[in-house]
Amino acid sequence: MSNIPTGYKQTEVGVIPEDWATDKIKNLASITTGSKNTQDRVDSGEYPFFVRSQTVERINSYSFNGEAVLTAGDGVGTGKVFHYIKGKFDFHQRVYKVSDFKDEIDGYYFFLYFSNNFFKRIMQMTAKSSVDSVRMEMIADMQVPLPPTKAEQTAIANALSDADALIQSLEKLIAKKRNIKQGAMQKCLNCVSYDLYDEDDLKIQKKNQGNQKNHKNHSSDKWVMKKLGEILKVKHGRSQKDVVVESGEYPIIATGGIIGKARQFLYDKPSVLIGRKGTIDDPQFAESPFWAIDTIFYTELSEAVVPKFIFYRFVLIDWYSHNEASGVPSLNAKTIENIEIHLPPLKEQTRIATILSDMDAEISALETRLTKYKQIKQGMMQELLTGRIRLV
Repeated sequence: MSNIPTGYKQTEVGVIPEDWATDKIKNLASITTGSKNTQDRVDSGEYPFFVRSQTVERINSYSFNGEAVLTAGDGVGTGKVFHYIKGKFDFHQRVYKVSDFKDEIDGYYFFLYFSNNFFKRIMQMTAKSSVDSVRMEMIADMQVPLPPTKAEQTAIANALSDADALIQSLEKLIAKKRNIKQGAMQKCLNCVSYDLYDEDDLKIQKKNQGNQKNHKNHSSDKWVMKKLGEILKVKHGRSQKDVVVESGEYPIIATGGIIGKARQFLYDKPSVLIGRKGTIDDPQFAESPFWAIDTIFYTELSEAVVPKFIFYRFVLIDWYSHNEASGVPSLNAKTIENIEIHLPPLKEQTRIATILSDMDAEISALETRLTKYKQIKQGMMQELLTGRIRLV
């Protein structure tokens, strides 16, 4: 008994509506490669220059003016780098351009289908786990599903374009918030006079800061220089092999984050952690009991400091300048304890830590929204590009 729903049919591209057709890309558009090399780029060039990466370079020449879809012909981005453009541009000799679309296909609809399915196609055409390069026929002979009217294609393209615009605006907002936070950290943590509430983008702190708006600047004369060893003790993590259990209660922390659960904890107070070997420039913060493995340091903090303040201060340290090895990067506990920082009074530490934590919380909430929007868009693509949902 067939599992194909009524009104649908099985094709080379999968199950699609009966009134949809399929055709090869070579029958729908022209395909060519560029003539430029990467060294032809110009930093402040007038036109976009598409090379074999997601980064768009600049150049002062253009070889095409119009609507086009571009993809890398080789390199690490093979099957994963795609661009859509309308206008003047130039492109690398190992970048494929699909353009001059026939009347029966919408260019942006093609971009959406191609960019979502081409990697799967080329992986099916190789016995290896990766692909080194794209041959012309890989693109030319690829089948594309075609809704019966260009209007339906355009409706699909517009719906997904709107979703893309929403995602891109959120990505820009997150990048802006991260930059604002970085600037705030430089001011808040380095004993610099600052005004937290001059920019609208920092107003989220008002909810948790009460009347602090009237107390804008560091009391920098009360800040003191301290060695980290005066306010914390650097401790070695330990191997997790004897404590790791699937049903464990406590997180096991490595340089890359949580890697499992432990049946007991190594330390049960707030702590700042930093890699001992390998990744040495990515501080982590643990609020509750945890186990730290033997390639990471954790810290026992004195009551004279706010743990979250110390975490943010760790983030600003240039850890590689304290590297002790010529091979795999590594840190030494005594070296860490000898690092000097400016330390404000406890009350101001709390205030700064709260401000930065609020900013982190806002960024985290935006990132959660971004993940949700991307999942929604992916679901929309699966439904719209297969005709399971019809817009016209």
